[in-house]
Amino acid sequence: MFAETAYAKINLALHVRRRREDGYHELETLFAFVDAGDRLTARPAAADELRVIGEFADQLADPFDNIVAKALSVLPRPAGLAITLEKNLPVAAGLGGGSADAGAVFRLVREAHGLPEDWRARAARLGADVPACVESVACIGRGTGTELEPVENDLAGTAVLLVNPRVPLATGPVFAAWDGIDRGPLPEGPASAIARAGRNDLEAPAIDLCPQIAEVLAALGRTDADLVRMSGSGATCFALYRRHDVMREAAGKLAFSHPDWWLMQGTLR
Repeated sequence: MFAETAYAKINLALHVRRRREDGYHELETLFAFVDAGDRLTARPAAADELRVIGEFADQLADPFDNIVAKALSVLPRPAGLAITLEKNLPVAAGLGGGSADAGAVFRLVREAHGLPEDWRARAARLGADVPACVESVACIGRGTGTELEPVENDLAGTAVLLVNPRVPLATGPVFAAWDGIDRGPLPEGPASAIARAGRNDLEAPAIDLCPQIAEVLAALGRTDADLVRMSGSGATCFALYRRHDVMREAAGKLAFSHPDWWLMQGTLR
């Protein structure tokens, strides 16, 4: 039996530079990962199998369209894997949940059978966030997000709180609503400096499509947070805190004042 956590992905900064002729967007982002997320367990089987459980399992209605099944299909192996996916992260939430699940599958297959030499290309074909999610360590992503560079990760161990208003928000419409203005490149330096000086260019169009994001950002801004921002294309927002007890106090207050919101406490990897 093998087990992996599909670590929640957040974008500490996300700069959209231009629309490309192929329909995608050129971007620069600082990926970071939380020490919590979905949970995958796997056992050897004659053929690949997938079972989905957990709070958000009903949001993944078609198991054959699940990115976990797709990840299994692109990785050659001498035997199958029966995988149980415990879906703890909301779907279409800006947390790279599906990409994180796929990344965890790559790690499961690596442990059981090893990966092919071209695994990075196979991961990129599944989605722009998948290559970063395979290793799930802080890094810079360029291009569509698949061109990865190392970064000095001085934020490892930082307390983080994730909040989602339980409103799914598809990525495509948010990118389509971006105003096309290049507001400049990602800053240089360690992760903390990039995060502080960076921004999320998708925040404004996401709020236009999902006004609840502004409520979440405002609520997090009233806590004793060091940094508050939306992740990815939304609708999940995050706050970084100087200590875990400060984060836990903020989580308790938000859970009381907004019991309908989804919250996850964690630590940056």
